[in-house]
Amino acid sequence: MLQEKLNLVPHKPGCYLMKNENGTIIYVGKAKDLKNRLNSYFHSSHTGKTAKLVSEIRDFEYIIVSSETESLILEINLIKKHDPKYNILLRDDKTYPYIELTNDKVPRLSVVRHLHKKKNKTRLFGPYPNVMAARKTVNLLNRIYPLRKCTTYNKRPCLYYHIGQCLGYCTHNVPEDKIKKMEQDIIRFLKGDHTLVTDKIKAEIEIYSNDMQYEKALELKELLDYINITLVKQKVEINDNLDRDIFGFYSDKNYLSVFVFFIRGSKIQGHHHTIIPLIDSEEEELTRYIAKFYEKSLLPKEILVPKIVDDKLLESYLNIKVKKPLKGVKQKLIQMANDNAKRSLEEQITLLLKDEEKVSKANDDLKNILNMDKLDRIEIFDNAHLFGTYNVSGMVVFIDGAPAKNEYRKYKISTDKNDDYGTMREVIYRRYFRVLKDDLPRPDLIIVDGGLGQLNVAKEVINDFNLNIKVVSLKKDDKHNTSALLTETKEIAVPKRSELFHYLERMQDEVHNFTINYHKQIRSKGVYGSVLDNIDGIGEKRKQTLLKKYKSISNLKKQSITELTSVLPEKVAKNLLDSLKDL
Repeated sequence: MLQEKLNLVPHKPGCYLMKNENGTIIYVGKAKDLKNRLNSYFHSSHTGKTAKLVSEIRDFEYIIVSSETESLILEINLIKKHDPKYNILLRDDKTYPYIELTNDKVPRLSVVRHLHKKKNKTRLFGPYPNVMAARKTVNLLNRIYPLRKCTTYNKRPCLYYHIGQCLGYCTHNVPEDKIKKMEQDIIRFLKGDHTLVTDKIKAEIEIYSNDMQYEKALELKELLDYINITLVKQKVEINDNLDRDIFGFYSDKNYLSVFVFFIRGSKIQGHHHTIIPLIDSEEEELTRYIAKFYEKSLLPKEILVPKIVDDKLLESYLNIKVKKPLKGVKQKLIQMANDNAKRSLEEQITLLLKDEEKVSKANDDLKNILNMDKLDRIEIFDNAHLFGTYNVSGMVVFIDGAPAKNEYRKYKISTDKNDDYGTMREVIYRRYFRVLKDDLPRPDLIIVDGGLGQLNVAKEVINDFNLNIKVVSLKKDDKHNTSALLTETKEIAVPKRSELFHYLERMQDEVHNFTINYHKQIRSKGVYGSVLDNIDGIGEKRKQTLLKKYKSISNLKKQSITELTSVLPEKVAKNLLDSLKDL
């Protein structure tokens, strides 16, 4: 049947969708010539992930388009829509922090990540290699330039005003030209010109030294060292101050290594590196990677790419300049990125192959002991609460043995009571009602945390939905460590030194940490409100006073009656401490 369909495929550009035995789309690709590309899957020998993909293909579809640009757009949209398991490119790729200078009348500086949520009324600079570097830069600039720090204007100057890091915009009329001058200096600094800031720091060091204020002079000297060592990056030989990204690649043993330099203000500000399984050709994988890369990063003015990449296609898709230099300084930068991509892959390839082998074996072992035909997608659940309050659940997803972090989900449970079975029933119902309603991918296996009771509750909900999904539970020993798998009919011991044990433990740790982190977020946001709102004698004004003075519940619990009576009547203070004992 496949051969008959292949005979009908035309020599035209378009996209193709590979399906497994269940009709699930497992891979989406594009091609200049659909017939040649599809024939290459079935009439050529393959290794690595490509061989695994081909072994699962039972059918395919194709869509003809009129141009390669349309083909790339369609491919990326299809990948977003179906999230095929073999299109793992950028599924969990990190986002980089940027520094934002708001366009308000009195601007503020902050570190941001979610660029798609930003309006046009902002100025963004970056990306920065890590969030710590971005925060240190913001702190440095906020210390030197007294911009506004608060998100809302207060009725009186705050601490920053009194320490000289704010001009008290809430109560003082600051000349507009003074604000504009600070903005211009900050923008010059963030674009790579550090001379204004370094000259300003040097002048202040001299003043403090002359006044024998050596501690303050030393603090400023450390700031100067930070700029010179950390922020003044490697200068490149292109002095046009154009923001550009430079891509390099290297492939070996069915893996593709991609390395990106971020050049801002004629300096290398940072870099990005990733390694992905090579399923399609190097040209297709790298082109797709670059196209999707800018879903999470701001576009520069220019991109430099290796010669195998279709620069015209990317230029049309991204709507910016894309060049593939063949000589000169820019070609040397491409080669430098290629060299870094090669070094990174050579350093990691042994561990990658070893880890892939271990995970594959553990996943196969789990599939075999549960008598399953296939095990591609696993969804794992865990619950957390605090004495029956702040009930939450978390779900993590593993696809082909690897965590798919973009598919993790958090659930705030509707009832606040100590009911593990009720919590499990609610989260399983909510998840798989949504799966059915929105036709989301269905897991091959559901793993719940807890004993036979939680397992039976989860299975009951799955049966009510008429879903044919296997459900198991992870049993823990007295030391809260994974000890066995529970099915509806039996308990399966898992040897502690086996790859399967480590695989299950990894999944259990992942869902536990994810859920606990969410629980802490919810608790930190809500615990003050729920505790303080339910105590006689504490109204809104006293609550705000407590929040401002003690900052956290842990600090509040440490206070004595005598200390609290500086804010509260003695009776109310006693009631408060009694209420906090169980938290």
